[in-house]
Amino acid sequence: MITTTDLTKVYRSRGREVTALDGVDLHVREGEVYGVVGQSGAGKSTLIRCVNLLERPTSGTVSVAGQDLTALAGRGQGAPPSGSWGRAGSALRQARSRIGMVFQHFNLLSSRTVRDNVELPLEILGVSGKERTRKALELLELVGLADKAKAYPAQLSGGQKQRVGIARALAGDPKVLLSDEATSALDPETTRSILQLLRELNEQLGLTVLLITHEMDVVKTICDSAALMRDGRIVESGKVSELLATPGSELAQELFPVGGVPSGEDRTVVDLTFQGEAATKPVISQLSRTYNIDISILGAAMDTVGGHQVGRMRIELPGRFEENVVPIGFLREQGLQVDVAAIADGPGANPTPLLKEGAK
Repeated sequence: MITTTDLTKVYRSRGREVTALDGVDLHVREGEVYGVVGQSGAGKSTLIRCVNLLERPTSGTVSVAGQDLTALAGRGQGAPPSGSWGRAGSALRQARSRIGMVFQHFNLLSSRTVRDNVELPLEILGVSGKERTRKALELLELVGLADKAKAYPAQLSGGQKQRVGIARALAGDPKVLLSDEATSALDPETTRSILQLLRELNEQLGLTVLLITHEMDVVKTICDSAALMRDGRIVESGKVSELLATPGSELAQELFPVGGVPSGEDRTVVDLTFQGEAATKPVISQLSRTYNIDISILGAAMDTVGGHQVGRMRIELPGRFEENVVPIGFLREQGLQVDVAAIADGPGANPTPLLKEGAK
């Protein structure tokens, strides 16, 4: 549904160039909720604004529902072909009408009622007054605000304002909904309700949702797939369930942090990922009893992802790696993803990272 190819955005100011996007390839499947995460300055917001061409990419292409939007706008910073300004602009506006956008700070017009705010995109599209009102009231019902149609934004809570923003974004019957940090200004309880609403809309309307966030809880709660951005590039992407089972995955470690690796001697540190039935088994106690070993739990995190319980745990096994090959094999036989995080051999030895060991 959404594809970007070698997408680049360079800002030029006072003789300086800042590369916000550096060759980004993104692929979002139809009907999924896709999260893009990263620290401030990673390029997340620039990416989502390039998807609907609120920002014109310097180079590369953006396609939504099989339509190349960059061709409608003119490649890069340039213009459409000579003599086609009107046609290209009209085609781009029509394409954008099928892409809804939800903003962090709501962007509601304070002088308009809730219903009038939702009607605004329809007004711009030239829809008749009676049809605008019917559609707006239908959308307010959908987002749970039918009783607030005549209220003004100043009379609403933050969560209610964001629901109005979502209703407005749906006015043009979009196939794609873009969300730029839509929950970052909300309290945790309101955030959960907005995420639940987005998931319901995704399922009921068949919407493809691309959301930008810096909160890993958002990814765990709602996302089918995710990408990690750093310095204008996507460094890792894929289905969340598959990333959790990928040895050395940065996103998996961010979603379920289990602490650092302690210094010491003659011990092996192992990261375990539990999914499905394995998450409910008493595997650690079985391991301890079966091999008569003392196991230290260094850190653990458990949560529900996509309706399934998933967890990660970091444990310390006594002895060198070679002495723990059989216990590690036992853990793998129980259906766990096992990554050897570090080993330390001999007095005063420093731990040696082996994050890719689980792939061997």
